[in-house]
Amino acid sequence: MNLALTVLEITAPVFILGMIGFVWVKMGFEYRVEFVTRLAMTISVPCLIFVALMQTEIDPNALTLLSLATVAAYGAVTLLCWGLVAIGKLDRRTYLAPLIMGNTGNLGLPLCLFAFGEAGFGYAVVVFAIMAIYSFTFGIWLVAGGGSPLKVLKEPIVAATILGALFLWQGWETPTFLTNALGLVGDMAIPIMLITLGVAVARLTPAHLPLSIILSALKVVVCVGAAALLAQWFGLESTAAAVLIVQIATPVAVTSYLLAEKYGADADAVAGLVVASTVMSLITIPLTLAFLV
Repeated sequence: MNLALTVLEITAPVFILGMIGFVWVKMGFEYRVEFVTRLAMTISVPCLIFVALMQTEIDPNALTLLSLATVAAYGAVTLLCWGLVAIGKLDRRTYLAPLIMGNTGNLGLPLCLFAFGEAGFGYAVVVFAIMAIYSFTFGIWLVAGGGSPLKVLKEPIVAATILGALFLWQGWETPTFLTNALGLVGDMAIPIMLITLGVAVARLTPAHLPLSIILSALKVVVCVGAAALLAQWFGLESTAAAVLIVQIATPVAVTSYLLAEKYGADADAVAGLVVASTVMSLITIPLTLAFLV
C-alpha cells in the first residue's frame, strides 16, 4: 500500500497537469501550441537546464559516467528499433525517430524530479540534453532524409547545456539576482510543457492505432531493457540508473509529430504513436517506478 501511494504521489501531479491541457482544449478554449512551445524551448527550458547544471551538487565524474551510459543506451535503442522497423517493413522516415526519441522533457523531467528529488532532476537534465542534441541532428536527418548537423549549434538548449556544463566544471555561479531571475523563468518550463502535452494529445488525429499500440509496447520493452543493461554495465549508482531507465523509456514525444508534419512523413501515423504510447504510459510508468523507487 505504501509503495502504491508513493507511486501515485509521483505520477498524479504529472498526469493532472496534462489533463488540464486536455480538458482546456475539449472545452473549446484557445491555446497556441506553437507560441508556447517556442517560448519553452527558446527561453524557459534553456534557463532550466543552465540553472540545474550550475547548481547541481552531483559529482561531475558521475555526470560524465551517466552521459556515456546515455549515449550508449540511445545507440542500443537505435539499433534495436531499426531492426524492428526493418522486420515490420515499416516506413523508416515515419516510425524510426519516434520509437527512439522519448518525451524526456515534457514528461521525463517532472517525473524524475518528483520521484528522485533534486539529485534525480540533475541527472534527468543531462539525459534530456543529450536526447535533444540527438534529436536535432540524427532525428531530423531520419525524418527529413538529410540536414546539416551544424544546425544543432544554433539551438538555445545546446548552448545552455554547454554553458551550464562549463559553470559546473569550473565551479562558477552567476550573481544571485541573475540566478533568481533565470530560476523563475526556468520554473515555468515543467508546468507549461505538461499542459502543452495534454493540449497536443487532445488535438491529434491518430491513425493505425492497432499497430501503434503494438509498437508502443515494444518500445517500452526495448528501452527499459537496453537502459537497465547499460546502467548495470557502466556501474551507475541507483539514482542515476533509475533516471536513465525512466528517461529512455518515456513515451513518444509530441515533437516527433511536429517533425513528421514539417518534413512530409506520415504525421497521422506518428500521432497514433504519440497517443498510444502516452495513454499506455499511465500503466507503464507507475509499474516502472514501482521497481525503481
